[in-house]
Amino acid sequence: MKAIASFFSVGLLALSASQFACAGETHSVVLVHGAFADGSSWDRVIPQLQAKNYEVIAVQLPLTSLQDDVAATQRAIARAKGDVVLAGHSWGGTVITEAGNDKKVKALVYVAAFAPDKGQTTAGLADSYPAPPGSASLAKTADGYLYLPPKALAHNFAPDVPAAQQKRMAVTQGPIRAAAFGDKVTQAAWAQKPSWYLVSTQDRMINPDLERAMAHKIHAQTREVASSHVSMVSHPSDVARIITAAVQAK
Repeated sequence: MKAIASFFSVGLLALSASQFACAGETHSVVLVHGAFADGSSWDRVIPQLQAKNYEVIAVQLPLTSLQDDVAATQRAIARAKGDVVLAGHSWGGTVITEAGNDKKVKALVYVAAFAPDKGQTTAGLADSYPAPPGSASLAKTADGYLYLPPKALAHNFAPDVPAAQQKRMAVTQGPIRAAAFGDKVTQAAWAQKPSWYLVSTQDRMINPDLERAMAHKIHAQTREVASSHVSMVSHPSDVARIITAAVQAK
C-alpha cells in the first residue's frame, strides 16, 4: 500500500509541475508599425493582448532604412520573454519579413502589410499591382522623407477612423525615408515560418488585390476585414484575434 501511495504521490507531483509549467509559459507579441505611423497606432490592440497575459512590446521604428528598422525590431525581440509572434502593419511587414529570421520568432502576422520575397524591394512589390488611390497623396520633404498631409491621411490612410483620432494620427505620424522602399530583403522569414495575413478590403494605401496575392504567396492563414489601411485602429478586435490565433497555434 505504501508503494502504491508513493506512486500516486509522485504522479500527482509530476502533474502539478506540468500544469505549473503551462500556466507559467510566457507568450510575447512584438508589434511593428508602418510608415506614417508610430507605436501608438497599436493602442487599441495592446490592451486586448495584455488581457490574455501576453507580454507586448510596440517597436518605435526610426523609419530611416530597412536595416535600421530591423535593428530596432531585433532589440525588441531580444527583450521579449519566450517565443515571439511578430506582427507588422504596412511597411512593418517588410521589417518583420527580415527581422523574423530570429530564432526566437515562431510566427509572423501581416496586417495590411508588405511581404516581399528574398532580394525584392518594397517599391518593386508595390509596383507589381495597379497603384492605390492614396499613393498619389504622399508629400516629400526637402531631405527625402515621405509623409501624409492631414487631409490625405484622413481621406486615404484612415477614412474609417473618427475625426479626432485622424488629427492625432496626423500629428504623431512618422515620416519615412523614401529610399527605404528601395532596400532589398536578404532573407524572407515567411519561407520558413508560419504566417497569418489580415487583408483590409477597403485599403486605399496598398491595393487589396496585392494584399491577397501576397497572402497567397506566403501560404498565410488569411482573413479579411472591411477596413481602411489602419485596421488596428478601426477594427482592433479583428487584429487582436488574428494575432491571438498565431500565438495559440502549435
